[in-house]
Amino acid sequence: MYSKITRAITVSVEPVYLEDQSNPEENHFVWAYRVKIENGGMETVQLLRRHWRITDAMGRQQEVEGPGVVGETPVLQPGESFEYTSGTPLPTASGIMVGTYKMETEQGEVFDVNIPAFSLDSPHQNSLLN
Repeated sequence: MYSKITRAITVSVEPVYLEDQSNPEENHFVWAYRVKIENGGMETVQLLRRHWRITDAMGRQQEVEGPGVVGETPVLQPGESFEYTSGTPLPTASGIMVGTYKMETEQGEVFDVNIPAFSLDSPHQNSLLN
């Protein structure tokens, strides 16, 4: 589990390799990741947008951004949380993801909440021995 706190908003991510959806012979590797966003602050916030940077094992980057998450723009009152599951494919057996959520307070203040960098690891990745 990977976690990061920004302005009392905790984002926790747990990635899982999906063996049944992957095809290593064709360089197709798939992960699901479960995200929990917890509002530990004193103000109500709404998640407006997401921005992801996905890097494969060859260093190739892909940026993904858009409104909300899984078709929703959740409103989190103090003490509330929101969870969702999504996924990503890669052409390599490992990679890394990191990102931000754009949030807005009821007063109209917009700010970024950091999503922790997390590792995408499969049992097919090559281990390097020093």
